[in-house]
Amino acid sequence: MKSVIEKNRWFYDNCVAEMIRRRFPEYEDRIAVGIVGEGSDCFGYDDELSRDHDFGTGVCLWVTDEDMERFGYLLSIAYNELVDSAERAYMTDRLRERRGVMTIRRFYSNILNIEADAESGSLTEDEWFRLDHSCLKTATNGEVFRDDLGVFSAFRRYLQGYYPERVWRARIAEQLHEYSSALQVNYARCMTRGDSVAAELCRARGVSSAMELFFLLKREYPPYYKWTYRALTGLDAEGTVSTKIRELASERIRPEAWEGTRYHPNRQNYKDRIVSVSEELACELEDMLYKAGLIRVRGRYLERHVTAVMEGGDRL
Repeated sequence: MKSVIEKNRWFYDNCVAEMIRRRFPEYEDRIAVGIVGEGSDCFGYDDELSRDHDFGTGVCLWVTDEDMERFGYLLSIAYNELVDSAERAYMTDRLRERRGVMTIRRFYSNILNIEADAESGSLTEDEWFRLDHSCLKTATNGEVFRDDLGVFSAFRRYLQGYYPERVWRARIAEQLHEYSSALQVNYARCMTRGDSVAAELCRARGVSSAMELFFLLKREYPPYYKWTYRALTGLDAEGTVSTKIRELASERIRPEAWEGTRYHPNRQNYKDRIVSVSEELACELEDMLYKAGLIRVRGRYLERHVTAVMEGGDRL
């Protein structure tokens, strides 16, 4: 069965390309075309459940600001006429907002949530710090079918090159602190107090941080949160980290494991399986840090590695 990307590639090759060649021959080599951006189809994760929203046949056509003024609006009219008339080219209203003719600047700016001058081909360090992990994956997913001009693809390759070193280390340090605070300190505090609701929030934050750390240490951007674990399982060749994350997320909270206990910062309550799995997962993440050359001294209390990770960045 063909994926949505394959179906849209067929639509481009057999319908859109011919329309452009016939009606805009002088601009054919200035129009970048593909399917990139928001939606499970751009990640290759579409299934039957995806078809209740943002579903249909269509492509993105990216042009420069100058070309939008020159011919973009006429191209947009021609493209919409084609979609409306083509057999099996139905699109939901929301998907129409994500497909069709748009400027390269608008596409990247909307997804990255900054004013992205894609034609300059770079971002400042401050802009990198402001970017969210998942928006970067969204801006670089999917497939580009044609880009003779090369402006769209050049900025795409720049983003795919990953974070600058200092930004990368800072984000790792941030998530080390978050994981340690949520699962290695505050979960136990909350359970000792008998506050299982707050403990559940600690677990959720810890699971999220563990996944972000995994992607950071693999130098890959994670997708939108509901697809993060699925993408992680594809990257985790040995399955060790993904298995522990799944167990950590699935294990039920057991207040009885904390009856009669007193909180101690240097002692873990291994009667609670969530605590045990949290420490096992911390060991896996610590091993990844070591293999990446970010730390020299091992230790599963992840907060202790924050300074080493950041100081290593300062020495570069």
